Amino acid sequence: MKSRMEQSEIVVGLDIGTTKVSAVVGEVDADGITILGVGNVPCRGLRKGIVANIDWTVRSIAEAIEAAQTMAGVEIRTVYAGVAGNHIRGQSSDGVVAVGGGEVTDVDVGRVLEGARAIPIDADRQILHALPREFTVDNQDGIRDPVGMSGVRLGVKVNLITAATSCVQNVVRCAERCGLTVADVVLEPLASAEAVLSEDEKEIGVAVIDIGGGTTDLLIYVDGGIAHASVIPAGGNNVTADLAAGLRTPMAEAERLKRNFGCALGRMVADDEEVEVPGVGGHPPRKVPRRVLSDIIEPRIEEIFAVIRKRIEDAGLLDQLAAGAVLTGGAVLMEGMSEFAEEILGMPVRLGVPVGMRGITQLVAGPQYATGVGLLHYGANQLREAREPRVVVESSPPPPRQTAPRVTAPSRPDRRELVEEPSIEKRQGGRFWNWLRAAF
Repeated sequence: MKSRMEQSEIVVGLDIGTTKVSAVVGEVDADGITILGVGNVPCRGLRKGIVANIDWTVRSIAEAIEAAQTMAGVEIRTVYAGVAGNHIRGQSSDGVVAVGGGEVTDVDVGRVLEGARAIPIDADRQILHALPREFTVDNQDGIRDPVGMSGVRLGVKVNLITAATSCVQNVVRCAERCGLTVADVVLEPLASAEAVLSEDEKEIGVAVIDIGGGTTDLLIYVDGGIAHASVIPAGGNNVTADLAAGLRTPMAEAERLKRNFGCALGRMVADDEEVEVPGVGGHPPRKVPRRVLSDIIEPRIEEIFAVIRKRIEDAGLLDQLAAGAVLTGGAVLMEGMSEFAEEILGMPVRLGVPVGMRGITQLVAGPQYATGVGLLHYGANQLREAREPRVVVESSPPPPRQTAPRVTAPSRPDRRELVEEPSIEKRQGGRFWNWLRAAF
């Protein structure tokens, strides 16, 4: 019979973005995650990460799920959905509980996290995640996992991620109208970080910058824990709108020009390069230098990275990001994004692509799929914790105390014994002599 970890289970990550809906299907077993199928369709039902038209969003989700089911050959019933938008907030909180029994258990960790969540928040908001930064046991701080440690008081410092309840419910409602069950709602930059970061980067400090169509999400890791999370209401759609207005071309053509010919740094474009820009309203297409596209794109990208740098500086974490920044999201595919980010942020920057998978990985080998794959990792971790609850190794009871043998004075024999024993010997001795006399 197979063990629990040998059994496989299907996990689906549903990335509901401003410009697209991606459904990534994976099989989770003891060896990791195997990609089985991907469904990717455009979406016009969201605005800046928030559901603006339920019918359009439901249609896009249904198409993405259908495409993923057909490719993977499985039936999808449960999904892990991502949520983003300008309504996301982050704040710090602390919790302290007394440890019963002198040893920290999973129950104690759950109680201290629940205590950290017990803070007043607005009635129209809910807590998505309580992300622990560090634990303290008595006077010892900087602890990652306190289970099994000895102490009488357990404390924790957490980052609470809150979201507008209505926005989360709209995402869940859209999925439910497609016949799906939402296992959990996950912050999208948190999911992206699961897919593209290494443990070493989290340890020495790294910033995850997820530039999507409607928003730019920022997540900062320091000392292995999340130190900051925020959302900037600007993304790739703002660049597209600038191109459409500056070049006097439809939005769809502006998006195509941005993807195929856009460049974030004007100096990387040759002077003799030209592109054909379609007209709008019956006007004929015209040739324009490619440098014109970069002159329109560059100020908007500079604005986004400047806001990111200010957020990092305001959090006081600029000097703690030794690993630099990792760019994810569909908008970072534009030429020159990494180079421009390095100039403005003043730190090393790389593109983040999903790692740690098997199967048809070429379907998700791009930063635009970081959130979908990250939701798979999140779901896999949840299943792993549910299948194999952590076994706390209880300290064995102390051996019985070895005391020195108690030296006691010999008990005084009973007086009758002192009297009777000689009499017995005397009687026995008398019979012996009587027998001897009679024999001889």
